[in-house]
Amino acid sequence: MSGNEFRFFLSCDINLPVTYRIEKLEGKLLPPKLADSDNVDSTTEERKAELYVESTLYVDGAPFGLPMRTRLETGAPSFCWNELITLSTKYRDLTANSQLSFTVWDVSCGKGGGLIGGATIHLFNMKKQLKTGKHKLRLWPGKEADGSINTTTPGKVPREERGELERLEKLVNKYERGQIQRVDWLDRLAFKAMDKIKETENSRNGSSHLYVVVDFCSFEHRVVFQESGANFLLPSPIASTNELVTVYDPEVGKINPSEHKQLKLARSLNRGIIDRDLKPSITERKSIQRILKYPPTRNLSGDERQMLWKFRFSLMLEKRALTKFLRCVEWSDVQEAKQALELMHKWESIDLCDALELLSPVFESEEVRAYAVSVLEKADDEELQCYLLQLVQALRFERTDKSRLSHFLVQRSLRNVELASFLRWFVAVELHDPAYAKRFYCTYEILEESMLKLGAGASGDEDGYKLWQSLVRQTELTAQLCSIMRDVRNVRGGTQKKIEKLRQLLSGLLSELTYFDEPIRSPLAPGMLITGIIPSESSIFKSALHPLRLTFRTANGGCCKIIFKKGDDLRQDQLVVQMVSLMDRLLKLENLDLHLTPYRVLATGHDEGMLEFIPSKPLAQIISEHRSIVSYLQKFHPDENGPFGITSTCLETFIKSCAGYSVITYILGIGDRHLDNLLLRDDGRLFHVDFGFILGRDPKPFPPPMKLCKEMVEAMGGAERYIQYYTRFKSYCCEAYNILRKSSNLILNLFHLMAGSNIPDIASDPEKGILKLQEKFRLDLDDEECIHFFQDLINESVSALFPQMVETIHRWAQYWR
Repeated sequence: MSGNEFRFFLSCDINLPVTYRIEKLEGKLLPPKLADSDNVDSTTEERKAELYVESTLYVDGAPFGLPMRTRLETGAPSFCWNELITLSTKYRDLTANSQLSFTVWDVSCGKGGGLIGGATIHLFNMKKQLKTGKHKLRLWPGKEADGSINTTTPGKVPREERGELERLEKLVNKYERGQIQRVDWLDRLAFKAMDKIKETENSRNGSSHLYVVVDFCSFEHRVVFQESGANFLLPSPIASTNELVTVYDPEVGKINPSEHKQLKLARSLNRGIIDRDLKPSITERKSIQRILKYPPTRNLSGDERQMLWKFRFSLMLEKRALTKFLRCVEWSDVQEAKQALELMHKWESIDLCDALELLSPVFESEEVRAYAVSVLEKADDEELQCYLLQLVQALRFERTDKSRLSHFLVQRSLRNVELASFLRWFVAVELHDPAYAKRFYCTYEILEESMLKLGAGASGDEDGYKLWQSLVRQTELTAQLCSIMRDVRNVRGGTQKKIEKLRQLLSGLLSELTYFDEPIRSPLAPGMLITGIIPSESSIFKSALHPLRLTFRTANGGCCKIIFKKGDDLRQDQLVVQMVSLMDRLLKLENLDLHLTPYRVLATGHDEGMLEFIPSKPLAQIISEHRSIVSYLQKFHPDENGPFGITSTCLETFIKSCAGYSVITYILGIGDRHLDNLLLRDDGRLFHVDFGFILGRDPKPFPPPMKLCKEMVEAMGGAERYIQYYTRFKSYCCEAYNILRKSSNLILNLFHLMAGSNIPDIASDPEKGILKLQEKFRLDLDDEECIHFFQDLINESVSALFPQMVETIHRWAQYWR
């Protein structure tokens, strides 16, 4: 839905009962009055109030239905009913002047003294929209709620009496309805400030007023009043002032009958004979070429759809046009769908990138999705592994649990043990998703059954049973590592004591982990066999989650190091590192090696996973110990004749890796960058870790457009003194940016396939996230314009001083942690 659209339901179409929740009473309640003052004794003075709320629906000033009562609540000083009330009246029966009255009674008092107060609220606001969310109604003390049209007990606080508290509560109501964007760190600060304001207001007013809090039912879209059977909503009388009058069109979003008829005539079967020989004019050809350059996220207008359909026969040799053509098809029309599918199979064969687009949620036709799978079958294993994560997520958009896509993924996995291992993990992680658990479990079962049927020699020297058991032992290994983490975390004391406990467990109770009975395929690199953990070389990171750093022996006599985390969702990190690896591949295909470090990440559960350990140091530690990056690199690669006293190869490696990650973090919108998650290897390769914020989200205010810190620029000789190195850095950035822009459709398609995933920064608003990603590619500019654009971005980021201040604050926080 675009920002200019306003979608709504009509009240006359909602065949549901009116529902609301009476939550609580706020304010200080005076002690209950007694009916007979002569009978006052020590027991009656300690009497507690027993309250209930009576609510009545009024339609056009008259009671409608029976009054509803809550249970009795004896909970001074706070009275909390939290009771759901469902009326027999339905929303479609309401009128524009419908009201609800609420009267609070106290049964602990004698006759005539039990009335606490009442309040009335209109169900529709001035714009004829149904009120939703929480509302705080001020009670009129000693008055029973009046439901007449001109009520004498309005629950709304008079405008002249409204203070800061009422304004904030109105904003909180919008926030809870989802009309205000949620920003966790800012929300916590805002609510703390609001609590202080509330305390101040209450102490100033002495809590003299009583309020009843009511929570009304919410709907997916706004509900606008309209009487049953009415064709239109009569607008409010226009006043003599310049007052805006809101008129709702109930046909918003519906198909225009005349346009639909014209479309049907233009696409009739008889037109197919005429259209076969049609050729676009020069102007039409330019328009078609412009349409074909649209990103896969862009919707086509009615005229554009009609043009592509009209010239479909002349476009069959243009492979890029197929996905756009299939978007123009009216799939509900059986004849048109049949004709489109016939053309699809005669069309010029599409690229793998376009096949990924056909697996997105936009395309529901089983035949179209099957055609996309037939294109994927031509990809080699290496390329297929690049997109495996997204292909598993695409199973969500299939029409059946046992789809052509799931069978294809399984069959390809049987030929390649790495594909089989990763497919099993990607599917197993999604078994926690209640909505699609059955679908992913079906794929898991198909993989297991197919692999167990494999004969000996089908995959190297292992038969299917042994191969499957080697993959199952990976899960057993991660379960044991989770158990170790629980034991280690329970140890009181510092990190050193936890490390001692870890090594003690590996050497004692869990000594079977030191030498495995049979080699296990590494979950991170299934082609490698690991034979056990080396206790003396295993450790624990000083962190809140205490991740393990484990050194494994390998079957070929070497060793490999991994990091195991429990309590952190690594699926987002896994996605980002996959994209870094893909972009590194795309750059190398264009003969540009920027010395990136796409280390391996594998989520083995929704809150656990493994990472490849890369020997390196955070920039924060390097600056602390060596005072500069150059001094650190001089230690490993000294050269008196080289630039800044280090070898030219090392400096070139550093400049290239800085350029690569600057471009990639900009495109992916990586946030929360500081000197502790920028790591440097001793050969000069810089790389990023910890991707908790992507697609433009950043917990720090005013982030620079590119994550380029001053320490990195200083290591290149600065932006002014040794400008040749800084210029080379900018040149690599611009070259990499233009190369990746050529593959923007591929990257956008991969993210579109992740739209249904549970990755936090995508799941919150998939459409918005993909549009942010698309915006970063600046597809409206040509290559030369992009060079100027990106150079301006670099200059802006280097001159941003505010991030340096935030970095200092972060260092202080890390020091005292």
